[in-house]
Amino acid sequence: MELETRAGQPLKTSSQGMLTGYAAVFNSPSLDLGGFREIILPGAFKRSLATGEHVRALYNHNADQVLGRVGSGTLRLSEDETGLRFELDLPPTTYARDLAALVERRDVAGCSFAFAVRPGGENWETRNGESVRILSALNLEEITITARPAYPDTSVAKRGLEASAKSFWETDTKALWLETV
Repeated sequence: MELETRAGQPLKTSSQGMLTGYAAVFNSPSLDLGGFREIILPGAFKRSLATGEHVRALYNHNADQVLGRVGSGTLRLSEDETGLRFELDLPPTTYARDLAALVERRDVAGCSFAFAVRPGGENWETRNGESVRILSALNLEEITITARPAYPDTSVAKRGLEASAKSFWETDTKALWLETV
């Protein structure tokens, strides 16, 4: 028989909550990027979603402020009819707590991303006298939470831990035990 122990304190979570939103919105033009605009087509991230364990979530494209990573399970990405959707479990860091407060206040309300265009993954058009870069196949490197998104239709919102938490019976009780000792 295995001995179980309990600390005399309530169980704590290591997460500061969850951020959700859209890092990219399909068929929605960017701001002027220096003489042109961009539009992302549905399916542009398909290959990255299948192979992108390295994709990270950052704060303001700052590699020193990592918020999560696909390979660790703290960042989840998917494409739907709207765009590139994400769920991000915030780490228990000072900058993540600060970011969560800014998102809650809606001071930070957008997203960005870093990418490389795959061969054949872009076309150029002129629309209403403007140059438009149409992106159809991208290698996603990161998503970022930012107050200055190039794509104004992106979004981020904070979900409370209780809204995203599993019920006790769905929780890994060994992990809970480890957090209490």
